[in-house]
Amino acid sequence: MILTTTPSIEGHSITKYHGVITGEAIIGANLFKDIFASITDLVGGRSGTYERVLREAKNNALQELEYPLGEIGFV
Repeated sequence: MILTTTPSIEGHSITKYHGVITGEAIIGANLFKDIFASITDLVGGRSGTYERVLREAKNNALQELEYPLGEIGFV
């Protein structure tokens, strides 16, 4: 199964439209992670702490997509 928000997929025919299905996730860091990230902002560089939190939120949001897909018979 291919899920997309584009109107066409090269080499494939679209047989059914189900509308837009979304998944959301909000993940909070914590006080210590926020302090460390603030220091990283001051001295420059990437915040591995927030990158990990963002990656976790993205993965959780993708998992949230599975529930509505199951309701319409795709999972």
